Amino acid sequence: MKKLLLLSVFFCGVAFAQAQTKEELKTQKAEKQAEADAAQAEANAIQAKIDALPGWRIGAFGTIGGSLSNFNNWYSQGTPNNSSGNIGFTVNAYANLIEDKFFWRNALSTNLNWVKLDNKDTDLDDDDFNPTTDVFNLSSLYGRKLSEKFAVSGLAEYRTTLLNNFNDPGYLDVGVGATWTPIENLLVVIHPLNYNFVFADNDTVFESSLGAKIMADYTRQIGAVNFKSNLSMFQSYKSGDLSNWTWTNSFGYTLWKMIGVGFDFGLRSNKQEALNYALGQFDPLSGDDEPTFGNVDNDLQTYWTLGLSYKF
Repeated sequence: MKKLLLLSVFFCGVAFAQAQTKEELKTQKAEKQAEADAAQAEANAIQAKIDALPGWRIGAFGTIGGSLSNFNNWYSQGTPNNSSGNIGFTVNAYANLIEDKFFWRNALSTNLNWVKLDNKDTDLDDDDFNPTTDVFNLSSLYGRKLSEKFAVSGLAEYRTTLLNNFNDPGYLDVGVGATWTPIENLLVVIHPLNYNFVFADNDTVFESSLGAKIMADYTRQIGAVNFKSNLSMFQSYKSGDLSNWTWTNSFGYTLWKMIGVGFDFGLRSNKQEALNYALGQFDPLSGDDEPTFGNVDNDLQTYWTLGLSYKF
């Protein structure tokens, strides 16, 4: 009986010692975590001071998405023998020179995607990767500061596709006006004097014109999250049919080192592009009315990409 009692006391002591050690380790971990959080906060404050200094700020982040598949004798589907794939990527890069009296902000955004579906049972289909999403935007903004938040500015922005119909259409906005920076990472450009040059083979649909340019851009990194939102609008003084706008958004979340997940989506409204596409699909023998600016459906253009992201 005494041996049993001693053995019980021994195990209770061991359990108590283990519990005490575990609690002590948890306390030590909490203390170290508090020290690490304080050090990180101090490092973030120092980085903010560095970012506020005059000079260049250069950065980039992007998204890579893709999948490949191959089927042989998979009879439950309509095409039992096929190979397919989807590959796409986005890049958002900037190079900004910020000085006490002026700034020069340059940005590049592109989203490219290829898709293929090869039916191995026929030689009549296309077995190549064909481009689907095709977006390219390059802008350069120079501003002379009147105050910390306002500047007189000049903007050049070029938009087109790279893989299909390069520069057909292509848009070049050149204008002057004012830039407002209400907070550090938000930029609002208002240029009442802007000329929208349109480059295209079909000059009966696409037309250059004078108008107003509005652009808003918000680019920021918060911890492991990178995001960029850009709205570019042109309002033609000649006709609303020549106006257009594009809104693109990119998000990247770093999971491990430089690798993470990314999501991109974009919206666009452009009546000239809608009419040009409708004319390309129009059959004169169908009996339907020929598409014009007055009757064309200017549906909202959209795209999105989800995949792995890499922070440059």
